[in-house]
Amino acid sequence: MVSVDRIGKRFGDVVAVDDVSFAAARGEILGLLGPNGAGKTTTIRMIMGIMRPDVGAIRFANGDAGTIDKTRIGYLPEERGLYDDAKVLDLLAYFAELKGVAREASRRLAAEWLERLDLTAWAARKVEKLSKGMQQKVQFAAAVLHRPAVVVLDEPFSGLDPVHQDVFKGIIRELRDDGMAILLSSHQMNRVEELCDRIFLIHRGQQVLYGPLVAIKEEYGEHAARLRFAGDAEVLRGDERIDGLVLDGDTARFTLPKGLDPDEFVRGLPRDLVIREIAIERPPLHDIFVRSVTEVDR
Repeated sequence: MVSVDRIGKRFGDVVAVDDVSFAAARGEILGLLGPNGAGKTTTIRMIMGIMRPDVGAIRFANGDAGTIDKTRIGYLPEERGLYDDAKVLDLLAYFAELKGVAREASRRLAAEWLERLDLTAWAARKVEKLSKGMQQKVQFAAAVLHRPAVVVLDEPFSGLDPVHQDVFKGIIRELRDDGMAILLSSHQMNRVEELCDRIFLIHRGQQVLYGPLVAIKEEYGEHAARLRFAGDAEVLRGDERIDGLVLDGDTARFTLPKGLDPDEFVRGLPRDLVIREIAIERPPLHDIFVRSVTEVDR
């Protein structure tokens, strides 16, 4: 649905984006990640047509390079773009009309989304009267109610309580399953890990990681382990098969090095070490993010 082909952008002597390429397909959630100042926001702005790349091309389905059909794309910005003195229902209907939705249909769609996001009682209230979380829900609805082919969600969970974060996760998955291509940018790595099919990590304006999340985790090779036990912890201290052991009472955290099979490790534990609970998994995306960025900075 959207393909970014070797784009670059300079601001004077500063290279903000350098030879970046990635794509998001129909029915896919692509995590667009990067630390502050990495070039992520500049990339998003080029995708949205707010600015043009100096080199390279951005292509959308059924469109030429650089041609953006604004009715086919949705955008939830990190900084809210709502009119404080507008009434909520009127504002959503207005945004829908800007995206090509007929007036009557725009008010119907706006009302449906307000009901879905538990905001019906606030339909006639001004935006300035809403909490930050409520405003985020309105901004989200404005980004997707016209059913775009591509939507860019920049920090969509900002200001939301855990209950409504789960509501958003469910809706985002539903939009993906309906065929929407979703670019998700967030610093909440746990949310990215729960939702994204693939990730693209940019740092210092350049690609650091790109590919299916499962494959990237496999590439790192290691397993993170957490073990709650009863018995003498010294048997773990002397186990040469593990790295980075951290003991905290009856809980141990460590890493199984690449090539060590988790099942083989568990079967090799001493019988006098009673396992109360064990979790062995690929390293979390948070750790991969930090390690990848740190390696570039060295």
